[in-house]
Amino acid sequence: MIEASLIDWSRAQFALTACYHWVFVPLTLGLAVIMAVMETIYVVKKDEFWKKTAQFWMKLFGINFAVGIATGLILEFEFGTNWSNYSWFVGDIFGAPLAIEGIFAFFIEATFVAVMFFGWDKVGRRFHLASTWMTGIGAAISAFWILVANGWMQHPVGMEFNPDTVRNEMVDFWAVATNPVAVTKFFHSVLSGWMTGAIFVIGIGCWYLLRKRETRFALASIRVASAVGIIGTLAVMFTGDRSGIHVAKYQPMKLAAAEGLYDGGTRAPFSIVPGLEIPGVLSLLATHDIDGYVPGINDLLDGYVDPQGNEHLSAEAKMYKGTEALRAFKTYRKLKDVDPQAAAEAKKVLDANVDCFGYGYIKDRNELVPDVWLVYWPFRIMVGLGSFLLLLMIAVLFYGRNGKIAHMKWLQWTALLSIPLVYIAGQAGWIVAEVGRQPWAIQDLLPVNAAISSISTAAVQTTFFIFVAVFTLFLSIDINIMVKAIKKGPEVDGKTE
Repeated sequence: MIEASLIDWSRAQFALTACYHWVFVPLTLGLAVIMAVMETIYVVKKDEFWKKTAQFWMKLFGINFAVGIATGLILEFEFGTNWSNYSWFVGDIFGAPLAIEGIFAFFIEATFVAVMFFGWDKVGRRFHLASTWMTGIGAAISAFWILVANGWMQHPVGMEFNPDTVRNEMVDFWAVATNPVAVTKFFHSVLSGWMTGAIFVIGIGCWYLLRKRETRFALASIRVASAVGIIGTLAVMFTGDRSGIHVAKYQPMKLAAAEGLYDGGTRAPFSIVPGLEIPGVLSLLATHDIDGYVPGINDLLDGYVDPQGNEHLSAEAKMYKGTEALRAFKTYRKLKDVDPQAAAEAKKVLDANVDCFGYGYIKDRNELVPDVWLVYWPFRIMVGLGSFLLLLMIAVLFYGRNGKIAHMKWLQWTALLSIPLVYIAGQAGWIVAEVGRQPWAIQDLLPVNAAISSISTAAVQTTFFIFVAVFTLFLSIDINIMVKAIKKGPEVDGKTE
């Protein structure tokens, strides 16, 4: 029996690594687009000012990019060290997109990032511009395959369970690659990176305005970043709407937890904060029908019949089917070489109940409910901060077009102090996505208590605190180097303004 503390510590270590990794990734994705747009303006206008502007943000991109790779590699290794049962059970599927990401996306990034940084005076302008765009595209492709893997964990498709190998094996690669959850998650996550990059650039640009330094550079950077950020944020809202529909369909417990909805129904209300609700809005968001039915936590546990007459099993019924699947699996393994006929009968039972396989590891129906408030409040933080930042970028773009922002200290300070807020919004979004699907490592297929490695709790505790120290050091170094580069400022005509 795996100790609960081992599960908790392993989850904490993975969460720690993922949270640190996501500090670097969105800024990389956002700066990649912003600096590419700036270099495009340089190639079109042939104005050296835009070349120097692009080079400055490219320098900050490079610092952040390098540290992001280091944390990402550690995150992938943890699937083998801390979650070896998970890796064995679905490695044939989960490993494929990660392998493609490592071979294909890293190849693109490694090839073109070198040209981007060192090829300014060695290749033509257009080729260099193509390299800059390809670096950003490579980063996006890398994110795509990682999010295909994550999206599959949220909505497993394209596989069959093989009782002979005790593995789920891929039978439809394109179903995995085009998983609607993964595709929506990709656009939502990458475009949120545009928002992060935009707020970062706007905030730093406003710092220069507050210092009355590099005014032309600051205003130009603010205009480009705010335009990119507004486009990205509006697209994030659209993909967020699509994501809500997918969550309602494939992970209804996550949606119920995010809304604190215990008793569902038609015209389900959207909770702004506890005690303040808007009738019908949750049904509209989840089903695009104000009269749509949205189940609550109690409905999902007790079982229900939806308005279309479809019966949804109770937690106990799913747990029974899961237990039957596990029992039949063990019988099949025991008899397949001794009594083929009895083994075949056991396999029929397994096939009939395999859709609830993971529920066989659940001992208490309450395990199926995630920490409601740890999903409820981060969702509101994400939405609230995202809305505020959109309004901020609209204001910055409006007052930045004619240079008025250079004389508006309150707006400059607001933009500068908003840099941490965009990171909080991003982290809150991932808390909703990952905590909301607990107790599942793979939705309905494998709970975390069956995915864990058989290692000592002490080993995980030790490495957890080592990672805290190492990642904090990485982040401190990253911030320190970027702050020095920002204080030095951009170089125009071979010197700092």
